Amino acid sequence: MIKIIKDKDGFYQFILKSGNGQVLLKSIPFNSENETDKAIRDIKSLKKTNGKFFERRTNTDGKFLVELKNSTGKIVGASGFYSSEAGMENGILNIKNSLEE
Repeated sequence: MIKIIKDKDGFYQFILKSGNGQVLLKSIPFNSENETDKAIRDIKSLKKTNGKFFERRTNTDGKFLVELKNSTGKIVGASGFYSSEAGMENGILNIKNSLEE
């Protein structure tokens, strides 16, 4: 599920949630709802690219995270931290599934 929110500073973000309501990924802030909608359409169009729009990362504490890129390669969102690489890969599958809804 994709939800668009407006923060207290007037910026918009999209949040990808799993079927059980768990937050999978939060986007960067966008200036308008229209800009947010365009970003969502762009990443949805990339879902057939075999995950090439995912950047897998590890932080200095050894935690794993996923960054989501748009069609121009700009990072438009990031997941929370995962304690294992397998957990991160499962998170990617959940993110892909939420983009199909």
